[in-house]
This record gives sequence, structure tokens and C-alpha cells, in this order.
Amino acid sequence: MSNRRRALGTRKARPGEDPTRRYPIYPIAGGAPTLAEQRDEVMRLLRDDSYDGDIGELLQRAEQVTGQIEQAQQRDARLRALEAAALPAGQQPQQRQQPGQQPEFAPDHPVSVAEAFVRSAALTQFRAAGMVGKIAVEHRDAPAGTVTTGTQPKQNHRLPGIIPQNPDYPLLIANLLDRQTSDGTTLEYMRDTSGPVTGSGTWNKAAVVAEGTTKPMSGPFSFDLITTSLKTVAHWVPITRQAADDNGQLVGYINGRLGYGLDFKLDREILTGNGSTQMQGILTTSGINAYQPSSGNTDAKLITIRKAKTVQELALYPPDAVVLNPSDWQDIELDTTATGTFRVISNVQDGNAVPRIWGLTVVSTVAMAAGTALMGGFRMGATLWERQGVTILMTDSHADFFINNTLVILAERRANVAVHTPQAFTKITFQALP
Repeated sequence: MSNRRRALGTRKARPGEDPTRRYPIYPIAGGAPTLAEQRDEVMRLLRDDSYDGDIGELLQRAEQVTGQIEQAQQRDARLRALEAAALPAGQQPQQRQQPGQQPEFAPDHPVSVAEAFVRSAALTQFRAAGMVGKIAVEHRDAPAGTVTTGTQPKQNHRLPGIIPQNPDYPLLIANLLDRQTSDGTTLEYMRDTSGPVTGSGTWNKAAVVAEGTTKPMSGPFSFDLITTSLKTVAHWVPITRQAADDNGQLVGYINGRLGYGLDFKLDREILTGNGSTQMQGILTTSGINAYQPSSGNTDAKLITIRKAKTVQELALYPPDAVVLNPSDWQDIELDTTATGTFRVISNVQDGNAVPRIWGLTVVSTVAMAAGTALMGGFRMGATLWERQGVTILMTDSHADFFINNTLVILAERRANVAVHTPQAFTKITFQALP
């Protein structure tokens, strides 16, 4: 028998000792035996019916080892309790082992190949036979037998995050306007209705006069006092409390979409709002200029925009931007000469470049009806007044949502457009070409 596995009671008695008494001898290579090793050795001897040593001493030894194990367990439990009390909420303490103890394998702990080999019955029998011959130990990473979806349900693979499915078209019309903040709910402003500042009958009568002569009077000036209210644009969606608690990405996505919906509607209100139950739209404001090629005119859309720009400049309100439907902007960008040369030079490699035509910023949006366009000095002619930006609210105070564990996510904004200088805008109607 090897020195490593020498059993209790194999050491000879020293002079003066009882030669019939057997004494425990522990392995030397690993140092003092661990509690687990002492426990296993005592249990082996207690099970051995042929053991001829001192039974009383063996029982005393068993009681001593049992007490030491209980003390170690109590000490470890107290230490874990103290560590858990000192850790932040939700953080788990690390497992500790007593000095001299060997790690125990949990029944449900997935073992490695080496662990399976050490714990195998084949290795135990191989050692008992004097380590002669060979052994084979098979290790499986998965349980043996047929695995079905009933015993091991297939787990769905969910991609992180949320992939947008709704349109996300650029919102740029509101950025063309002068934007101000309102402190109230009622909006009053003066709208200039004097008409064009050029031509006969204009209010501009400035002239060079001789000394001592009567100076000319300009006018008449004509203004309308416009009184309107800030309009509330809002919408909401229901969401379960569990979804709101468990999926922060979903809530963030919904909030973003609700805010985008308000901006999407704002762009359309700026163009076509009716001015009473809705915001004031530029295209629905009386007094704006209009340009349409004469009947039979075959000007391309590119040429039509350039002529409309002249009309706007003659009104002494030079334009800075033009709003087009995407289909009309496509016709302009793809317009070619008889030799196939593009008339508009655009950078097709850089989609982030701001499109321009005839020196004007181009806004391509589905908010503008196809076949028409709006040109103007936007910052000069209109102001977007906002009482508040986009506000997101969440509550369960709606219908029976409280008892159904359902929440409401609401988004709203309050704003209106003051079109104080209609002459700064020109509506363009393209000629339908054969």
C-alpha cells in the first residue's frame, strides 16, 4: 500500500505504548488531512466490520470530526451573512472554502472531463487493483439518450434591440422657420397685407426732394391683427405595465416614435393647416404669391423654379429655400440635355450633403403635394411659436387601465405658425407635360 493512501492503524507502537493500539497515520505529501479526508476515513472504518482497533477511540474521533465540521459550517455561514450585509443590494457574495477543505461538487454542477475522470468508479477500481492495466472513462457534455423539445424545450433566439419598421423621413420644414417660445395660450400678431412694394400704387413713395418742398408720404400701410390660439397636437398608445417594467428598449422606441409622429404632423401643419381648428399653414394663407407656367408652356421643372425665383425677387423678398415633393425633385435631378448630360450637378456619393438648386436649399418631403412646390424667404415670412416642446407622459389613469395593469404613454406639443408676411412666399404649380 502506498504512503499516500496508508490507512489508520498501520504505524507500529513506540516504546512504552500499548502494542495492540492502532494510531491514525495521514498522508504527508499533501500536509495535514482535510476535514473531508478525516470524515471519509472515519466513515470507512465505522463501516468496516473487521476493524479491530479501539472502538471507543474511533467513536470519539468521529464525534471530534463531526464537531469540527459543524463549527466550520457555522463559521462559514456567519461569514457569508456578514459579507452579504456589507454588499450592495442585488450583489451575491463569493463562495469561500475553509483552509484545508477540498471543494465539493454540487449535484447539479456541470463537471469537466478532468473532474469526471477523478470521480469515476473506474479510477477507484484501478487504484484498488494496484494501478495495473488501463481504464477508460467516457464524459458526455449533454445527457445521454434522445433529447426532445418536451424534455429540453428549444430556446428562441432574440436579437438585441428593436429594428425600426416605420418610416423615418427627414423633418426639415420646421427648421426653415424662425422659432420662438410663447408664454401664453393666445397668439396675436400683425400680418402685413400691404401688397407688393413695387409697381404703381405702391406704398413706397420715397423720393429726392428739393429744399423747402413738401416731402412725399408713403402708404397706405395695411395690417391685419391676427388672433389665434396655440394648437395642441397629441397622440398616445397603450402598453402593459409588465412591458414597461421589463423592456426599457421598447419603451424608449415607443417614446421616440410618438415624438417623431408629432414632428411629422407639424411639418404638414406648417404647409397646409386650415388656420382655425388646425395650425395656420403657409399655403392656406391669403396673400402669398403664385406662379404657374402659361398654358402650352413646355418649361421643365428646373426652369419653372428659376422663373418663380425671379417673381419672388421682384417682390423684394428674396427666397432662401424651396419645398418639393420627392417625385418632382427626382425629375429635376434626373433632367438631362439632348446629349444625356445632367442639368443639375449633384454629389451622388454623399447622401448627407444639403441639396441645393439655383442657390436655394431644397427640402424634399412627402408633406408637399406632387406637382406643386413652395418657395420663400421662410425665416423672413413666418415664425413658429411653441408653448412647449414634445412632452411624454405615462399614467394608468384611463378607463379601466389601472385594474388591467395597462399604462398610457402620451406625447403632445403646443404650437402655431404666424405667417406675418405672406408676400415672402410663392406657391409654384408645375405644368403637366405630355
